[in-house]
Amino acid sequence: MHNFLLQLHSGLRWLILAAVIIAVLKSLIGLFAGSSYSKFDKIVAVAFVGMMHLQLLTGLILYFFYSPFVTYNMSDPVQRFWSVEHLALMLFAVVAAQVGRSISKKTQDAQVKFRFQSIFFGMSLILMLLGIPWDRI
Repeated sequence: MHNFLLQLHSGLRWLILAAVIIAVLKSLIGLFAGSSYSKFDKIVAVAFVGMMHLQLLTGLILYFFYSPFVTYNMSDPVQRFWSVEHLALMLFAVVAAQVGRSISKKTQDAQVKFRFQSIFFGMSLILMLLGIPWDRI
């Protein structure tokens, strides 16, 4: 089960990165082009946020049930990354994605939807890029 969850968590990251890049680009294009908010825009946003929630769930299961760090040594950069930095950055990335989706869902104005999605999904993307263990890829 541990290996399955770890593979799911690692593989899902690439789908999420693709979805957030598409969502941010579509939002920026829609914002600057004055486009209407299409069904495709909604599908991309919902898929991105939904995958973020699945990623959070698998990450929390891995963290609390399968973490190799029984005691955390904050002076060890590897243990600190996994026990604090990765968890915090990714949690904030999920929150940013959810806030952007929630605000954009509540308004009817397409430009407001695009603006909030581009801001909050962009923040989520930056936080994810900071929290990805690039040395392990």
